[in-house]
Amino acid sequence: MTAHGTLAEPGPGTGLDDLQAVSARIIGNIERVIEGKPDAVRLALAVLLAEGHLLIEDVPGVGKTKLAKALARSIDCSVRRIQFTPDLLPSDVTGVSVYNQETRDFEFKPGAVFANLVVGDEINRASPKTQSALLECMEERQVTVDGTTYELQSPFMVIATQNPIEMEGTYSLPEAQRDRFTVRLAMGYPDPAAELAMLDGHGRTDPLDELGPVSDAAQVRALIQTARQIYVADPVKRYAVDLVAATREAPELRLGGSPRSTLQLLRTARAVAALDGREFVLPDDLQALAGPVLAHRLLLGADAQINHRGAEQVLADILRRVPVPTARDSREDR
Repeated sequence: MTAHGTLAEPGPGTGLDDLQAVSARIIGNIERVIEGKPDAVRLALAVLLAEGHLLIEDVPGVGKTKLAKALARSIDCSVRRIQFTPDLLPSDVTGVSVYNQETRDFEFKPGAVFANLVVGDEINRASPKTQSALLECMEERQVTVDGTTYELQSPFMVIATQNPIEMEGTYSLPEAQRDRFTVRLAMGYPDPAAELAMLDGHGRTDPLDELGPVSDAAQVRALIQTARQIYVADPVKRYAVDLVAATREAPELRLGGSPRSTLQLLRTARAVAALDGREFVLPDDLQALAGPVLAHRLLLGADAQINHRGAEQVLADILRRVPVPTARDSREDR
């Protein structure tokens, strides 16, 4: 679907060569640790460039935390890790005001969320109250404690891992929390060749220990600005709106995509186009990202559950049903 005519009208010069060069270094660095998962690595980087947050969900032992740590270590910026446990408190995440005996005043002690990249390990093992401590910082890039608001650094990204909710000792993420994650990513088991390479590469030492940064926060901020400039034609924007609106009208769903999900779908599509070296977004980008961006936000109705249909299957039906814009649509729009 690359021949969309004026759907592919480029915007102004955006420095895509620099973006691709830096992105290739970051991806290559991560792949020294994560074997046989190029699509997962690329999508994780796209979320960073889209100023989003990443939820990695899968069974234990498939490399969820390693992917999060490898991305964090590939960028020379501040990184904090939070191990989510049932006794973790919201103040451990956001920070707390402590009375100073010497100054006779309260002073703010920042929590773990004050970093460029925050790695939240097994987020669904903490209580919903503690999970909700991330809501403000993920959406507004700020933290409010005792009536005072503190701005977070840029770039800011939360990379959270979670086990399937069927696992023991886990809580479901609240709907508002899931909606703030731009993409949900499943790692999956490696193929035999990748698993064999992992045994050779990880058998004696952990390559994560030797991983150094290949970029920094300032460079990532520049890449984010570049991704923002990617051109999106009006018919492609309407296609994104139509896709999300169709989820709200689907009889098999109790809850469809929010306006926030439409915005994040388009932002992630811009980042993916930039990684491909394109100055424009195609409908193909939206179709490829519909599952990772929308599926975790949807709530299935009783009929879908009875018929054992997942959110991805419902989305696949919607993608087949919603008309795809063409070059003719773009010409008529002008």
